[in-house]
Amino acid sequence: MGRPREHDERTAAALLAAAERAVNDGGIETLSVRGVAADVGTTTRAVYSLFGSKEGLVAALAARPFELLREGLESLPVTDDPAADLVEAALMYRRFSNDHPSLWALGVQYVPESGAVNVVAWESLNLLKEKVGRLRLHGRTVDQATLQFHALCEGMAAVELRGMSGVADWEAIWRQGFAALVSGFAQPATVSHSA
Repeated sequence: MGRPREHDERTAAALLAAAERAVNDGGIETLSVRGVAADVGTTTRAVYSLFGSKEGLVAALAARPFELLREGLESLPVTDDPAADLVEAALMYRRFSNDHPSLWALGVQYVPESGAVNVVAWESLNLLKEKVGRLRLHGRTVDQATLQFHALCEGMAAVELRGMSGVADWEAIWRQGFAALVSGFAQPATVSHSA
């Protein structure tokens, strides 16, 4: 009978939370195996045992925003109003970006070469496509509408996280913006070319 595993999923979760705090405090450049281990009260051996290397820890951290988005999308109720469901998906994205700004930035700006990150990113994107695919789209494909929705999520999160002044109710701004986008998907897509 083999030895029991010294480091488990709870340790891995604690290390990822510590890594998120480190990135939040000083950016990805300041992330260190020693600092993360010390924050959790364990040794660097735990990091190497669970993630293989600092690069493995960074890849796991880079996958985390997409895991949270996938979990968020999966937790949303499916109603008989696909447009309202999609607006709720946008608001879930807003909560994620506000609750985890460093993970949001990592997922948007940092692209590690990791198959694990790509897999979970595509899983969350495919869940979003399913929600978009429930809409009546006029003159757009599901892929096009998903890209437009996703781009507005990223843009709105970036503007809110920068702290633009003069906005009293960000949730209302998100709700209005996404309601307009989603209702626009049912309208003919027109593109004008100026001379």
